[in-house]
Formats: sequence, C-alpha cells, structure tokens
Amino acid sequence: MCLNFQENDPSLESQWRAIILFGKNSATYKFAFGKILLELASKETNTFSLKEISPLFVNSILEHLKKNDKQGNSHSSTFLNACRKYNNGDIDYDNLLNVTEKYGFVNVVDAFQNVNGGIIANKFYEKDYNGANKKIVLRDELLNLKESIQFTNFNEEVEARWNLVETAWNLKVNPNLLEVKIDEDLQTLFIESDFMRRKDISSAKASLNGYQKGKCFYSFQDISINSGDENLCAIDHFFPHVHKTKINESGANVNGIWNLVLSDKFVNLSKSAKIPEIKYLERLHTRNEFYIASKHPLGETIVNQTGRTSSDRKRFLQKQYDLSVNLSLQKWKPIIELQPLF
Repeated sequence: MCLNFQENDPSLESQWRAIILFGKNSATYKFAFGKILLELASKETNTFSLKEISPLFVNSILEHLKKNDKQGNSHSSTFLNACRKYNNGDIDYDNLLNVTEKYGFVNVVDAFQNVNGGIIANKFYEKDYNGANKKIVLRDELLNLKESIQFTNFNEEVEARWNLVETAWNLKVNPNLLEVKIDEDLQTLFIESDFMRRKDISSAKASLNGYQKGKCFYSFQDISINSGDENLCAIDHFFPHVHKTKINESGANVNGIWNLVLSDKFVNLSKSAKIPEIKYLERLHTRNEFYIASKHPLGETIVNQTGRTSSDRKRFLQKQYDLSVNLSLQKWKPIIELQPLF
C-alpha cells in the first residue's frame, strides 16, 4: 500500500510522508530524528555532528517518555534507560548527552530513509562517519522540501504519528477492541473502552492530514492544519452527519474515522449535507487502506469499524453509499478539482 501511496505522486512531500507513515516502527527514534531534520532544514549550514544534534534528539524523547514509557519494541535499551534515569534525576544532562551521541543514533540514521525494504528515491541526507566526528550532511532534497507549501504541516504530522504509535504500544487493550474516536468540539482523537478511561491522543487534523498528502479530499487544493492559516482545513463527514440515525441503524458509526476526511473550508461549505459522486467513494476506500497499511492504531480502528478484508470494506462503504443516496436529493462534486494524487 505504501507503493500505492507514491504511485501517482513521486514528490518529495510524498516521500517524506511515506517515511513517517509507512516506515518501519521498531522504536520511536524515527520521529525524533524526523523532527530534527525539519528543524535543521532552516539552519544556514548543511553539515551537523551527532554531538550538535544530540540535545534536539534527546529532548523530544524525554518529553514523550514522561507520557508513555514504552518507546520501542526492544526489551532493553541503553539509550532509553539513560533517558529514564535522567527523568528520574539519577544522572545529569551532560552524562545523558554522552550516552545519546554514542547510542541514540545507532540504527536510526541508516534506517530512517528506508521504506518497504528499500531506500527512498530522493534521500534527504547522507551520513559522514569518516573520522572520529560523526556527521550527517543535508542534501538539497531536504532544503527543497522546506520550500514546499506543505512544510509547515510536517512537524505536527510527525508529532501526531508519534503519539499514535506510542499510544498503541502502551495500551493494554486487545487490538480487536481498539477504537479511535473524535471529540468534535475539541477536534482531537481519543481512545476509551470498557477497560480504560479516556486517553487523548492528538489533534485530529494533524493525525489525518498526511494520509491525504496535505490536500483537500475532494478538490486536491493545498490545505493547512495550522490554526490561523487562511487555508485552514475543515473536518468533513463524507456521509453527512444528518444521516446519522439511518447509518447508525445499519450498524455503522457516522462519526467513525473511516468517514472523516479533511477538506478545504469553502469546499466543505459547498458540500454541506450533500452526497459526493460515486467516484469519491473509491477514493475514500483508498484513503482508508492507507490507514490500515500504516497500523497503530488508526489501522486497527478502520478494520474494526468496516471489515477484516479489503473486499469487506468495499462492500461496507457501498452499503452506506446506497443508503445515503436514498436519503439525498442530489449528488455533489466540487467546482474546483485539481489532478488527484490517490
């Protein structure tokens, strides 16, 4: 599915998001390293030693450890144990930085740019480990990425993805019972069940935006997830909220993640409670399959809400579409529609 994510869009933005959403998750170091790269892209130089970037790297890990202790699948980690000791006041910061420089980057520098067993087409950095002073060298691809209109969304997207992964690792809930829900007033995602109290995860917009490549679901215009931006997106129910009673009677939840998309605010106003044309149903299915391919825990939620197999999920969506068409007077499409990227 990651290959499909980039199939019609080999852009740098798509390659970056493929790393964050679909790259291997054996530890959350990837997210801390991604946040470093985004920050370094704004610096005047392009070469940085591991000693220089260690504070940036470890500070993010320290903050996340305070919220969720499990930050990797390994039974033991010298680096994470040092972070825990620092948070508990057992070692000082200089000692922690020495451990970070020595152990924190052991795997992440090599693994970060790998997706589906191969390196992305346009690498964002090279490593220079010749000599005693280990360095990373930023490539023009990362500097060009900074010029993208999407760049301002990336940091929040990385943070949201980090929150989703660590939440799944730290939950003591069977994945088959997992359901991510949305707080429509706060526009945040959360989890709760019969076994646990509510646990907030992250901003809904930041969590969903990467799967749509930072584009309006319907028109493919650029959207923003940053409050105050002129093109700040809206959260839209693909199947209108006014159909809630009938859809819920069919066994589906209209507020489910499977039914939520991000759209341009003016497109959202135009759509209102109308039903999109049938071609957008296939796009919804594709977007949902992106969730499932990325796992932790949006994927499990979509599977639990819509079906165990891709065919089951297609039938589920078609059932809701047929029901909604019977409740609507007209079908809808946006006035503006750019080239679709999925």
